[in-house]
Amino acid sequence: MSFSPQSRVWIYQSDRKFTSVEENQILNKLAAFTNQWKAHGNELLAKAEIRYGFFIILTVDESQAGVTGCSIDSSVRLIKEIETEYHVDLFNRFNIAYRVDDEVKVQGKEDFETLVNIKQVTPETIVFNNMVQTLAELDSKWEVPFKNSWHSTVFSHLL
Repeated sequence: MSFSPQSRVWIYQSDRKFTSVEENQILNKLAAFTNQWKAHGNELLAKAEIRYGFFIILTVDESQAGVTGCSIDSSVRLIKEIETEYHVDLFNRFNIAYRVDDEVKVQGKEDFETLVNIKQVTPETIVFNNMVQTLAELDSKWEVPFKNSWHSTVFSHLL
């Protein structure tokens, strides 16, 4: 399937890495969901993926049919079910993901602030901007250096 760069994306970040077994099970649930996902009876062109073992990414190309409040609610219910079943936190926006070499790490806001303060997180550290809203932004603005992210504004007093 080909998706428009303007396709909408939703990113749910786990507070821990999924095991390979969990990831396969979750991908199966997500595929079953996206294959039947509808908005007012119209099928949505949608896909789901897991990146780096931490990030569930839902994508909808609205060129065929647009998402609605009800269709978004149904996706949130699924994510909450996954959260409960796998004992992970997928909605805590105070968990911050960053990369050290090729390893993704997730820390709470206070621990992340400490890492910035002691220079374990530098202006060049790659952080994940889960606020991106389109596929184009996912490709260009999701993984960015700390200095170019919204994170640097929040923690500017430490830089």
